[in-house]
Amino acid sequence: MPADLAVIGLGHLGLPLAQAAVAAGISTLGYKTGPEGGSLTPAELRRMLSGGFRPATDPAELGRVRTAVICAPTPRGADGTLDLGQVEAAARTLAAQLRPHTTVILESAVHPGTTEEFLRPLLEAGSGLRAGRDFHLAYSPSRVDPGNRDFTPANTPKVIGGLTPACTESAAAFYGRLTDKVVRARGPREAETVQVLETNFRHVNIALVNEMAVLCDDLGVDLWDVIRCAETKPFGFQAFRPGPGVGGHGIAQDLGASGRPLRMVELAQQVNNHMPQYVIQRAATLLNEHGKSARAARVLLLGVTYKADIADQQGAPAHEIAVRLMELGASVSYHDPHVPAWSVLGRPVPRADSLYEAAAHADLTILLQQHRTYDLQGLSVKAQLLLDTRGATPTGAAHRL
Repeated sequence: MPADLAVIGLGHLGLPLAQAAVAAGISTLGYKTGPEGGSLTPAELRRMLSGGFRPATDPAELGRVRTAVICAPTPRGADGTLDLGQVEAAARTLAAQLRPHTTVILESAVHPGTTEEFLRPLLEAGSGLRAGRDFHLAYSPSRVDPGNRDFTPANTPKVIGGLTPACTESAAAFYGRLTDKVVRARGPREAETVQVLETNFRHVNIALVNEMAVLCDDLGVDLWDVIRCAETKPFGFQAFRPGPGVGGHGIAQDLGASGRPLRMVELAQQVNNHMPQYVIQRAATLLNEHGKSARAARVLLLGVTYKADIADQQGAPAHEIAVRLMELGASVSYHDPHVPAWSVLGRPVPRADSLYEAAAHADLTILLQQHRTYDLQGLSVKAQLLLDTRGATPTGAAHRL
């Protein structure tokens, strides 16, 4: 049975789009491009299947949809540039089935120019059709925020840049079924650069507040109180909060391999990449101040996902922190309600069954992620020594980053 929409790539970008489309009453098929990190609970899968979602394994089914959205992941390659391998595979698969009047939209994180210079030639060569004349082609930056209960695809504006005005309008007609507001960019390059700006905005501002965390610790200043006061300013300020590192799928792009390097982004990456090591330094100092050494110390890590209340571990700083602790000779265990098993350096890390008991037994407990299920007041009482990297515990209840 033909579907209205094909979502190609069912990872962290594709699954939310497919869920939103099904919720909007759009018959949707999902096509995997490779090993992807997205996952559905059994209940979520049942709801999607009952709402018209259909997993597809036959590429021929891609030729019977009105709209195809490529959501393939673009991880950073060994040379530091974005790896477009899965985007290419998706494009070649789609091109072989592409029919006239189809609307093709790219949502993957890419450098500006990718839609026109990389995706378009693949689709045209594989289909014999011409973009902008025989089929519509556009780019729309994904604005997925996993776990955010306030902003969903329905109330988050979608930016669209088409190869031609007709391409933009065709993509706008599709996204208008999913969201309350559609914003038209001048073209694909502008839309692609929106994604770069939004991602880099996050990384640069996190880097600024991470540097402030180090400075405030040196000065003996309570950074969390500083942020609390600063965010009362009704203009010219947006609150960001420090942490043990920056995880997630949105990779900062300095464009060094494909354009003019962004020096501020390069510096932000250096600052953020140093935060796991800074956490280790603070941990070692705290242990020493309490007459203990990191060597053979029992360290409990709380929350090993990259974001609160989700299971995704993509880029989470917990991995590097665990590695560095192990290199110091510490005995590492973890607790996370969303991660039933965790391995570091190919070895399973012991999982604490009883949180309070584990915290009471550990020489040092490090809060890396603030999951809603954590009773931080109770935890601060039970833990021998608590390092809070999220500023989540009550004032004076723990050592804060």
